[in-house]
Amino acid sequence: MMVGDLLAGRFELEELVGSGGMSSVYRAHDRVLDRRVAVKVLHRHYSGDDEYVQRFLREARTVASLSHPNVVTVIDRGEHDGQQFIVFELIDGDNLKRLIERNGPAPVERALELAIQIARGLEAAHERGLVHRDVKPQNVLLNGDGRAKVTDFGIAREIDVQQGMTQTGTVLGTSDYISPEQAQGRHVDEHTDVYSLGVVLYELLTGELPFTGENFVAVAMGHINDPAPSVLELRPAVPPRIAAAVARALEKDPRARWATMAAFRGELEAILREIRGGETGAATVVLPPPRRRARAARTHPASGGWPKRRRASLPALLVVAGVVVLAVALAIALTRGGNGPSGGHAANAGTSAVRFAAATVYDPYGSPPNDEHNAAAGNAIDGNAQTYWETHTYDYPNGGLGKAGTGLVFDAGRTVTLRHLTVKSDTTGFVAVVKDGSSPSGPSWNAVSSSQTVGGETTFDLHNATARYFLLWITRVTPEGYAHVNEVAAD
Repeated sequence: MMVGDLLAGRFELEELVGSGGMSSVYRAHDRVLDRRVAVKVLHRHYSGDDEYVQRFLREARTVASLSHPNVVTVIDRGEHDGQQFIVFELIDGDNLKRLIERNGPAPVERALELAIQIARGLEAAHERGLVHRDVKPQNVLLNGDGRAKVTDFGIAREIDVQQGMTQTGTVLGTSDYISPEQAQGRHVDEHTDVYSLGVVLYELLTGELPFTGENFVAVAMGHINDPAPSVLELRPAVPPRIAAAVARALEKDPRARWATMAAFRGELEAILREIRGGETGAATVVLPPPRRRARAARTHPASGGWPKRRRASLPALLVVAGVVVLAVALAIALTRGGNGPSGGHAANAGTSAVRFAAATVYDPYGSPPNDEHNAAAGNAIDGNAQTYWETHTYDYPNGGLGKAGTGLVFDAGRTVTLRHLTVKSDTTGFVAVVKDGSSPSGPSWNAVSSSQTVGGETTFDLHNATARYFLLWITRVTPEGYAHVNEVAAD
């Protein structure tokens, strides 16, 4: 599918706003009800795979059964030219991950408010026998008044009435937020969502993740084996009762966690009432000394960057394709960063111009993947506008690629904040969007610009996107079937 397509005679695709490993999300216009909606489209190469189609349809049925203010609403589903699609309400705001990356740790009350709202949405799913299995801030959207809405139930499973858990032997989820039992491919139930929400709350309070590593396996092994660090190590001013609630949610043994999502939510609500009532001395919990090497304590920044519900509107429209499914055995490492080609000069966030350290091809739908003229990727950042990296197609007319897209990943060398990315090309008329992510190999990328037609010299507004890796994602080549990226600059 592409911008301009009309689905079911009703939903006109207006802009590609996000893409994941399994699907892409478009902003669209509902001609019948004259409103904006979000349309999630299953990638064409999965349309013939019954397992993926059924998973996609299961998401539609799952969310359609959940009518809750903290869950994104499903409007419709259908099929267009052999591709499945789901229509959701359009959330006019950011996802929670981008808000954390932009503003750092949240004020304590706001962190509790958001965790409580997320818990309510998950609790509604659990009451209907569903476990989400991929709870993370990327899958939490914030609407105009700051209310959290849980999305992406693409890998949700029904809780077996007899066993109280899901099937074993499959590792699904995102490593930064994965529970120990999920990382080991063991039985999963609602305690898994409790653990993942505990990680989300830890990140909201500290701005960091409890476990990090170079790849999926390293992070997963941290969740399995390492004691969870205390929130107080990074933010000593947090009330001890909050740190204790997070610590209990992050227990390795599911039986030692909060018994239900409702119980976790109830404790967070009690803490919030305590803080607002000024009862800081009540029910104080004293934690044992940290069980791992202490990290430098931080103070959280001013709270101006964290909008409160019903008090401030979020500044940008961003609908994020939430599906990030990592179905791998623990023996296979999926790179999270730092493994691409190196060289050149490291980026400097303190100057107006940023020089990329490396460039590499990102072509997950190619055969073989990521092998489309990869040796020429460096031409896009070599300072010579006469050289270029190219992509082309022979079988699809009018600029079609026959796949969701292909492109180049640019490594800034470290995390930077970019306002613009400028592309020079000697081919005119190809279409691209800029995305950012935490790994050069994906699969999770967030759109940080609008989709634009490139010609000569084209500048993408990135809205102060903060990341290490930036992807120039080409969705259409020129009508002649080519796209050249001669030079890329950023500031």
